[in-house]
Amino acid sequence: MPASIQVILTKDVDNLGRAGEVVTVRPGYGRNMLFPRGLALAATRGNIAEVEHRKRVIARERAKIEEEHKKMAVHLATVSVAVARKAGEGGRIFGSVTSKDISEALAAQNIAIDRKLIHLPEPLREVGDHEVPIRFSRDITVDLKVKVVGI
Repeated sequence: MPASIQVILTKDVDNLGRAGEVVTVRPGYGRNMLFPRGLALAATRGNIAEVEHRKRVIARERAKIEEEHKKMAVHLATVSVAVARKAGEGGRIFGSVTSKDISEALAAQNIAIDRKLIHLPEPLREVGDHEVPIRFSRDITVDLKVKVVGI
């Protein structure tokens, strides 16, 4: 019986490695824990080639998506959005402006942005100009100009 075997991780495993890595484990750990739970595959030439192919395909898709996000960020840097709310004295609005409201205002300008990308630490509650970050990824963030108008 071999002292260790090599496996390809199909999912991230704590204290062992990330998905797609080839790691060396004890045969019992691979046979009793990793293989039955679908966390790893045997590191055969065919499986290694398939994983490498999947990595290349995923990298191309990520690059394409990242390029689209960069274009959208450049476009959003020039866009501003106005949201009208009923306001009282002192510039306080009744209710608040949320990421959903900002997403709908962008949709009215034919710009489709998922509201989960709009990062508001808390809803806007005052009339005026605000900078709202839109985060596409760790590296791609743009500040959207949002004007809250009191009615």
